[in-house]
Amino acid sequence: CIKANAKSCGECIQAGPNCGWCKKTDFLQEGEPTSARCDDLAALKSKGCPMEDIENPRGSKQVLEDREVTNRQIGAAEKLKPEAITQIQPQKLVLKLRVGEPQTFSLKFKRAEDYPIDLYYLMDLSYSMKDDLENVKSLGTALMSEMEKITSDFRIGFGSFVEKTVMPYISTTPAKLRNPCTGDQNCTSPFSYKNVLSLTSEGNKFNELVGKQHISGNLDSPEGGFDAIMQVAVCGEQIGWRNVTRLLVFSTDAGFHFAGDGKLGGIVLPNDGKCHLENNMYTMSHYYDYPSIAHLVQKLSENNIQTIFAVTEEFQAVYKELKNLIPKSAVGTLSSNSSNVIQLIIDAYNSLSSEVILENSKLPKGVTISYKSFCKNGVNDTQEDGRKCSNISIGDEVKFEINVTANECPKKGQNETIKIKPLGFTEEVEINLQFICECQCQSEGVPNSPACHEGNGTFECGACRCNEGRIGRLCECSTDEVNSEDMDAYCRRENSTEICSNNGECICGQCVCKKRENTNEVYSGKYCECDNFNCDRSNGLICGGNGICKCRVCECFPNFTGSACDCSLDTLPCMASNGQICNGRGTCECGTCNCTDPKFQGPTCEMCQTCLGVCAEHKDCVQCRAFDKGEKKETCLQECAHFNMTLVESRDKLPQPGQPDPLSHCKEKDVDDCWFYFTYSVNSNGEANVHVVETPECPSGPDIIPIVAGVVAGIVLIGLALLLIWKLLMIIHDRREFAKFEKEKMNAKWDTVS
Repeated sequence: CIKANAKSCGECIQAGPNCGWCKKTDFLQEGEPTSARCDDLAALKSKGCPMEDIENPRGSKQVLEDREVTNRQIGAAEKLKPEAITQIQPQKLVLKLRVGEPQTFSLKFKRAEDYPIDLYYLMDLSYSMKDDLENVKSLGTALMSEMEKITSDFRIGFGSFVEKTVMPYISTTPAKLRNPCTGDQNCTSPFSYKNVLSLTSEGNKFNELVGKQHISGNLDSPEGGFDAIMQVAVCGEQIGWRNVTRLLVFSTDAGFHFAGDGKLGGIVLPNDGKCHLENNMYTMSHYYDYPSIAHLVQKLSENNIQTIFAVTEEFQAVYKELKNLIPKSAVGTLSSNSSNVIQLIIDAYNSLSSEVILENSKLPKGVTISYKSFCKNGVNDTQEDGRKCSNISIGDEVKFEINVTANECPKKGQNETIKIKPLGFTEEVEINLQFICECQCQSEGVPNSPACHEGNGTFECGACRCNEGRIGRLCECSTDEVNSEDMDAYCRRENSTEICSNNGECICGQCVCKKRENTNEVYSGKYCECDNFNCDRSNGLICGGNGICKCRVCECFPNFTGSACDCSLDTLPCMASNGQICNGRGTCECGTCNCTDPKFQGPTCEMCQTCLGVCAEHKDCVQCRAFDKGEKKETCLQECAHFNMTLVESRDKLPQPGQPDPLSHCKEKDVDDCWFYFTYSVNSNGEANVHVVETPECPSGPDIIPIVAGVVAGIVLIGLALLLIWKLLMIIHDRREFAKFEKEKMNAKWDTVS
């Protein structure tokens, strides 16, 4: 927001959705530019601008027309006119857009049951389609019968095409113009496009008129079907299109000519996309080139026509590629004699009606739109796939979430209108876009206000908007005076040559301070001599994080002091375990103990390496006063009268931790090697109190009999063990000797024999 350098409230709110403008009159510090009024909301609050003085208009949406989608079934008693059926909701709304702030609304679509259908059958009548024509002659009543299962309001029309009536597409010899076919074949004269039957609900009439049609002929293989499609799309009145589902069945067994091919016949004028039917015949085929694919897509979309290409197997690949370029179109395989055309149309219609694709009209400059779809079975999509839902049955309801965002304001700030509609349907959502480019307070501005230096500007939103040729925060200067050296003198501090302390510009004799890259760092002051980022630091933080930097001096928060606010006045960290600050042996400075007694150290002056503990220090006095023995027995009255003593029956009766006075629990040995227990504490008045267990714990003497018995038993057991070991060793020795004797005896026998 700061970087936008906004000079007015309107410029500020266009800088971003989180930018606000403070209209409080005395908000700016000395030296701050008018653009400092523009900042994010949190920064404005922290600088002292009340919420009621912050201009921050928000976008909104308002639904103007919101008819519920129609719920009815085929065969229902009520017969609604097509215009009374609603498939998309809402129908009209207003979006107020602020730059960068998206507005979201939900769109509901439901394919109505028993929705009227207009179907126009456009057929190639070149010679190769001769056998197909015979099957199409009875198409009217047969298709009517099948379509009654889908809708009770069905109309059908018929048109035919061949080719442009110029060379080299047809032969222009008089005989060939009368009958382009060879031999004894009776063919009709070639033509570009003929509207044979406008849309009608009379199937018999379709059969009658189509039955009178004859095949024609041409020279080249590609046909002029694109001319015919263009005329069917744009000649709505002649064809008889209603605002219902519009289907165009294009039947052929050949390829197509497109834009540029007309040059072969000397036709160079691009197709104008207008209706040129006279007596139901296209009369300008020799004058205008074939339309381009993009031109066809535009006109078919504008007129909500869904195309079904019924083509033979040979040209399936070509027309499938064409289908990918034409939204809401389908391709079916036509048998060689068109006998399967009814099933092809039913299948293609079901395929087209199972998918809804949203499209929007051209967006104004700087406006973007995004879609998110919520389709059947929990399927959600975004980006381009967010525009469509597939596998929809008639009667299913799907939803879309649509975001509209303005990235800039229109130059004139005028309202714009965009439309969103499902491809192939006439219904649409009309959205009026209103852009928030100015603040409310600007309408309350005072032109030629005295507050703006004798009426040289308009006072609005707490600041002056200068008239042309005037500048300065209060419009006090003309542009001719800006570079005057006399003005610079007002921008120098006393005894200084620096203009605005080298931290700003001199405009109209006043310093306007520079802006820093970090928007939280600000120069201020009459000469831009102050800032809020050059104060002393502690732990890497300005003012230690415990104060505010004002004009290079730290203003510390309560309980902090020092040049960097790094000195805490809180004494809690200095509190010793006995409740005394620094154990009574030091002073608390900036939250840290400074020990004055050299023997003591540590964070609270409680550590003393050469000192006896509290228990050891008072052991002899407690022993002499409680039990009349010990080293100080003789001098007890003189040396041990400094504490109050209380005798208790047992250790449970001694004072326990948690009392107000600091407490030490002690366990010491007396001269008889007995343990005695006591506590030592000092109350708030400095009086020492000692509680002593009245009976020491003395160890009992040894039991002689068990000791003697144990010794005797040990001696006996050791003797038996030694005896057993000796006996075992003797047995082992005897066995070895006997074995040795036996061996020598055997040796003696061998000597005798020899």
